[in-house]
Amino acid sequence: MPEKLTITLIFLIHIAAAALRLPEFQEAPAFRNGNECNATTIHIAMTLDATYLRGSIAGVFSIIQHSACPENIVFHFLTTHRLSTSLRRTITTTFPYLSFHLHHFNTDLVRNKISTSIRRALDQPLNYARIYLADLLPATVHRIIYFDSDVIVVDDVVKLWEIDLDSHVLGAPEYCHANFTNYFTPKFWSNPYFSGVFERRDVKPCYFNTGVMVIDMMKWRAVKVTENLEKWMETQKRYRIYELGSLPPFLLVFGGDVKAVEHRWNQHGLGGDNVKGLCRDLHPGQVSLLHWSGKGKPWLRLDSKRPCPLDGLWAPYDLLKHGSFISF
Repeated sequence: MPEKLTITLIFLIHIAAAALRLPEFQEAPAFRNGNECNATTIHIAMTLDATYLRGSIAGVFSIIQHSACPENIVFHFLTTHRLSTSLRRTITTTFPYLSFHLHHFNTDLVRNKISTSIRRALDQPLNYARIYLADLLPATVHRIIYFDSDVIVVDDVVKLWEIDLDSHVLGAPEYCHANFTNYFTPKFWSNPYFSGVFERRDVKPCYFNTGVMVIDMMKWRAVKVTENLEKWMETQKRYRIYELGSLPPFLLVFGGDVKAVEHRWNQHGLGGDNVKGLCRDLHPGQVSLLHWSGKGKPWLRLDSKRPCPLDGLWAPYDLLKHGSFISF
């Protein structure tokens, strides 16, 4: 083999090996915070990947730390087949007592449906896995709480689990003061067929963040939500009707038809805007969940020694063993 080719091959092997390295985490303590626990099972779904793993681990740690009955919680982690073995090992060694399942998301389902957005991180296939929850989870899971990987829960999650969805498929904190028109392009609003989707519901649509959702999976399947979300993604590919990743399809399908949840369950936007990631303050009111949605992530800002003031609220849940990695 020519020397240049050998050197190139070794270089590529080193790059591949570096890409297949996961951070190592401290083992989290076991919690039992309540005296009486009933048989209620709480199902929580989150994505797991190498990029946001540190945030996911912190999120899980915060949930079990503040739950009166953490043994009642079952986690459903959505990931790719390629990383599943190593991620399973990471979760098992970090949370030896955790009840969880790994569900493999086939990224080919969305590769030809994703349109470029204003931030590259929003275009990753796993970001769209929430659209396929009904296909990934077993039919015996009738309700799920979906959390993004950049949240910290500081309240008992059972309070969110027990909200009454009434006739709605989905519950989430709504923000009706937000300028809803900003989430779609002028081409969308100038076309009556597109914009008429909200007029036909005869209800004012409000913005909601898809990083915190309570979902009735039985109703989701009954009204074919996944298919409807996919149709809007296909429309986006043809006409470019929005700019912001996987959020707008949810607004198009559910806008005006969401069970409003207290704002305390999604203090979102702590990562700043999607371009500059500037520091932000908490919204007025009580706090049950902190959400670093936006460009800036607390672990990156803490590592760079340029944290925002609120990043200090995330730091106590960081289980990373600094400077240590698992190779596989």
